Amino acid sequence: MADTRECEQCGTVFAPRREHARFCSARCRVAWNRQSTSDRPAEASALDWSVIAMCDATDRLPRKRAASGPQAFAMISEAVWWITIVDATLVRYHPDTYNAVLGGQADEERGLIEGTLTGLRFVRNRMGYYADPADFIQPRPSRSAGAVGPITAWTWKSMPEPALASLPPRGQEWEMERYRAYQAQLSGHTIVEIFGRAAAFLTLAAERSARPAESLAPAPGDRTAASLPGGSGG
Repeated sequence: MADTRECEQCGTVFAPRREHARFCSARCRVAWNRQSTSDRPAEASALDWSVIAMCDATDRLPRKRAASGPQAFAMISEAVWWITIVDATLVRYHPDTYNAVLGGQADEERGLIEGTLTGLRFVRNRMGYYADPADFIQPRPSRSAGAVGPITAWTWKSMPEPALASLPPRGQEWEMERYRAYQAQLSGHTIVEIFGRAAAFLTLAAERSARPAESLAPAPGDRTAASLPGGSGG
């Protein structure tokens, strides 16, 4: 990660205040959105199939009554991948909708959603590169000798603070933010609770992204309730 980056609209070099910032100003963001209107059908199609893949990956876990360690870890890794892909796509191409849907949540729920997605970005950045999937996941023992419980009951482990000396100062700050979110929102919680909350919000944000811009105000009932496994208001 660099401490500065070029604005994707005007080319000005700026210091991003947010991890996903792409433009030096709101004016450049609006101008880019207007110029990119012709690309929206392709973006919408890519987002649609990414959401489908995410839902398939997360819905498969509750249906899987038992799995070997490698198979279960592969399924969990796939779910992390698709959740963070959908999250990044919405942040990149639909930031106004993303923020509007997030802002439409109750304060406590909004904090849980933000922390959950930030913590999953930490998992995405570390799993398979700096840590094995087994380092993140605690299987739940089964009553049967030598067996493990259902994947939905597995929990996220507490992780040691990552070594970040190779990153620039701003990169260290962002990765530590992800780590703290992981410890606060994921550690000790079940796989299904975390994936359910993330998938519920991202599915709602993706649905809202297809609405006209003037309808971005939170619609009645727009809440990431427990409609998916593990989803909750707290």
